[in-house]
Amino acid sequence: MMATTHAAVGLLLALPLAVVAPDLAAVGALAAMAGGVFPDLDLFAGVHRKTLHFPDYYWIGAIPALVAAAALPVAATVAVAWFLLSAAVHSVSDAFGAGTEPRPWERTSAEAVYLHSRSRWLRPRYWVRYDGAPEDYLLTVVFLAPGLVLFGPTVRRVALTFMAVGGAYTLVRKRLPDLEERLL
Repeated sequence: MMATTHAAVGLLLALPLAVVAPDLAAVGALAAMAGGVFPDLDLFAGVHRKTLHFPDYYWIGAIPALVAAAALPVAATVAVAWFLLSAAVHSVSDAFGAGTEPRPWERTSAEAVYLHSRSRWLRPRYWVRYDGAPEDYLLTVVFLAPGLVLFGPTVRRVALTFMAVGGAYTLVRKRLPDLEERLL
């Protein structure tokens, strides 16, 4: 899935805050969107879907952080909890998409995301055919839409930016491997 879709899932995870803790909803939503994007920074920092993706270990931090946020609901605890929750969900959900190959629509990779606790790769399931597929963009839009209504202007601007970036990426996704080959 695209980073924008993971950010959208993060925003979806923060929706309950708009009801139970409206004063903390924006910080939780922004942290969740950042946590949704964070694991994909390993595109630049090592092996993608291995270096910053932890489908097992993020939960070790996320669960106690959520308990802490429930016990002491302040901006810092909410931000940490929703960042870690969203990073954990991102890491797990990458197994439901395509593999790590440059042309995932060809289905040549058996590596979706690395499971550190077992020292092995989880296989892709292709529920979303590839990052940037039309259905991937549809998920971005659908998951961001409630946030456009329930959150304030800052969260709305970020969500609309993710929609625009996701749409642009979807339009060029299948051309990127050829462009990369020509440039390198």
